[in-house]
Amino acid sequence: MELELDADGLRLPATLDLPVGPVRGGVVVLHAAQAGHRSYFCYEHLARLLPGAGIAVLRFDRRPRVDGHGVPLADQAADAAAAIAVLRRHVGDVPVGLWGLSQGAWAAPLTAALHPELAAFLVLVSSSGVSPAAQMRYGTAEQLRLHGYGDADRAELGRLRATVEAYYRGDLDRATAQAAVARAAERPWFPLVYLPRELPDEPGAWRDMDFDPVPVFARVTCPVLLFYGTTDGWVPIDASVAAWRRATAGAATAPTVCRLDGCDHYPTLHGGEDLGSISPQYTATMLSWLDALLPAG
Repeated sequence: MELELDADGLRLPATLDLPVGPVRGGVVVLHAAQAGHRSYFCYEHLARLLPGAGIAVLRFDRRPRVDGHGVPLADQAADAAAAIAVLRRHVGDVPVGLWGLSQGAWAAPLTAALHPELAAFLVLVSSSGVSPAAQMRYGTAEQLRLHGYGDADRAELGRLRATVEAYYRGDLDRATAQAAVARAAERPWFPLVYLPRELPDEPGAWRDMDFDPVPVFARVTCPVLLFYGTTDGWVPIDASVAAWRRATAGAATAPTVCRLDGCDHYPTLHGGEDLGSISPQYTATMLSWLDALLPAG
């Protein structure tokens, strides 16, 4: 079923996949940073899988970037709340949760913290327990390591990212930061570090760089299922699991953590990027967890 989502006056295309029989629950899908379209294969996998278990799936196109800047997490959370309202009109009073991948695994807990009455559960893939800036420092250093670069190159990358972050925070002038980027752009590893060759004219372009997820995790009151690929090269897994454990230490139910064998940042085997590469362990664990959580059909 093709729908639209009203996001602060923007009309975002959406697709709703409903079970053939009784509806036990619903899921709203939230996006990875580089996968904002509802047709992305990880989202399509949910749409093919979950309706057979009585679970409706709502996918929507993320709102467009403005001037090349990322979509703020607060806006993503607002859009998620709007999407839940749309889904509710079609599924009625059944448990509705959020599924988030990578960046979406920041937006989903934020939505649940801001609107605890809306989210009955969270399923999060590669949920980072550190800030976006810290996550990118870790992830880009890992990319250099995985590509065979040594300590000196990673140390130079660390200094570069610290310089760029200082500019984004307004603590350093653009000329100094841009000169550092220009020098690093000559390095063979520069394409691996996800930095622009030309910095934006004004600081503040990365609004969420110092977003601290731990206080947000502490406000999540619903059940949480966490997936991490055992070789994730972008998220510090142990630090992230520890952040969730620390934040929810007094909660009635601790998050369920599943480490996916053979998976990296996405729930796919051998770095695959298609439906056929989705991990069977991921599929089976999610279905089992949701089946135990949701009412019988």
